[in-house]
Amino acid sequence: MKKIALAVSAIMLSAVTVAMAAGDPIATRKTLMDANGAAAGASAAMLKGDLDYNPAVAKSAIMTLRAVAHSYGSFFPEGSDKGDTKASPKIWSDHAGFEAELAKFQADADAAAKASGKDGPADLTAFKAAVTPVLGHCKTCHQDYRLK
Repeated sequence: MKKIALAVSAIMLSAVTVAMAAGDPIATRKTLMDANGAAAGASAAMLKGDLDYNPAVAKSAIMTLRAVAHSYGSFFPEGSDKGDTKASPKIWSDHAGFEAELAKFQADADAAAKASGKDGPADLTAFKAAVTPVLGHCKTCHQDYRLK
């Protein structure tokens, strides 16, 4: 299972690398959000009991969320509000607010990674305590900075 989790992370990061190489910030944002969504989905499945808890999968999800938290904000240059994007114009009109939300996402993702230790959270309770604050930022950011 650990090998599967590592393979999934490698695939997600490869997709991000391809999008970044294309020099398209909108495509990169979408790829990062796809990775974030996959990590959030795996996390939610374990939290709901739809997927058996696995510390390696939990660690992979947390580290993916953390990687997105630390890279996502770099892909909102001026002019990237046009085109096939769901990014709200509020990102650019309230950039300080967006940066503040991103900083909270990063801090909670860092704390979750630290709490995970080397091998992932020891059990579902530890995973829930680590990942729940991180996942809370998904909802907040989507409400405030994503077009419906």
